[in-house]
Amino acid sequence: MSRSLKKGPYVDERLFAKVVKIGKSSSRDPIKTWSRDCTIIPEFVGVTFMVHNGKQFFKLYVTEDMVGHKLGEFSPTRVFRGHSGGKASKAAPASSAK
Repeated sequence: MSRSLKKGPYVDERLFAKVVKIGKSSSRDPIKTWSRDCTIIPEFVGVTFMVHNGKQFFKLYVTEDMVGHKLGEFSPTRVFRGHSGGKASKAAPASSAK
């Protein structure tokens, strides 16, 4: 379920303060954050974040197309290793033997 329109987007105040601070300085260091539920706002465009996925940090450079999405959408938490382990590799050579 989405957030109520009258409330507006959720933006972590501490994270927003860091973006403002980095905007005033010439530093382009990435901002480390655990706030995956924070909505990307236009002020975040051009800033690099390090978003935590529960195990490691993913580097995320915010572009204009990302505005309105959440930071966590760009930091995957699960690793897809494929379907059916060894069955897929055994079936492939048999079908090419025609």
